[in-house]
Amino acid sequence: MRVQLLRQQIRSGPVVGIDETTVKVMNEPGRANTSQSYIWVFLGGQPQHPVVEYQYYPTRSGSVPLSYLKDYQGHIQTDGYEGYGQLGRQPGIVHSGCWAHARRKFFEARVVSKQAGSAEEALARIDRLFRVERELRDQGLAREVFVQRRREGVTPILENLRSWLENWQPQVPPSTLLGKAIRYTMEEWPKLSRYLDSPYLRPYNNACERAIRPFVIGRNNCKIFGSPAGATASAAWYSLIESSKLNGVEPYLYLRCILSRLPESTGPDDYRALLPWNIDKSQLLDFDAGPLF
Repeated sequence: MRVQLLRQQIRSGPVVGIDETTVKVMNEPGRANTSQSYIWVFLGGQPQHPVVEYQYYPTRSGSVPLSYLKDYQGHIQTDGYEGYGQLGRQPGIVHSGCWAHARRKFFEARVVSKQAGSAEEALARIDRLFRVERELRDQGLAREVFVQRRREGVTPILENLRSWLENWQPQVPPSTLLGKAIRYTMEEWPKLSRYLDSPYLRPYNNACERAIRPFVIGRNNCKIFGSPAGATASAAWYSLIESSKLNGVEPYLYLRCILSRLPESTGPDDYRALLPWNIDKSQLLDFDAGPLF
């Protein structure tokens, strides 16, 4: 199966969400087995056919997403990790932030801060952004109308929140969790407010974070990969399984189907016919019995 076809589909969409998580990989050339490596996750594609690809790399360098999305034109959505900065400055790329990450920092501050009431106030204001998003999405509005109404509903909330942050920032020690939450939000503000410009963007990168969760669960079970080849192969399997789920295809039947047909596939058209959004779901029933091998 040509996993590269997943990348082509991801790059064809208006938004690419990016995230990464740690993994232990043994026998990496020139590295100790205790070294930290990474699984990167890229989620994109056409809105009606979302695709996710997992990539193993021994580094968290910003060169990874920069290489993956070379010559890409569109939106990217990430957290505030500085490694995404160079990608966000490329011509034709619009870099949006994630309010869920900012919210998480205030949530952590609420638990331990002596100024828990202030953190609670920030959480309430951020939750209003999410409420507007949810209510408008539920109405099924045309894209242009949705963008206009979202901007009308959200702009006053953002203006009030920014004024609140600017008022509190001098009063809170920057070393506290609340101080760090305020500083993070203020530094990310241009990216955090950028989602208003596109109907394809949401205020958060939750879809990409949900996509990374299955790998995290699997990592908790296997703990470590025996080699870079094993990590690469695992990333490819996760890409196929999770992309099938995103497209409403039962993963087990999907894998049975493509594994039976791959030996007969010889060219790009054959491989494209096996992608989750192209597969004939009625044919999957032929594989709904018996062992795989």
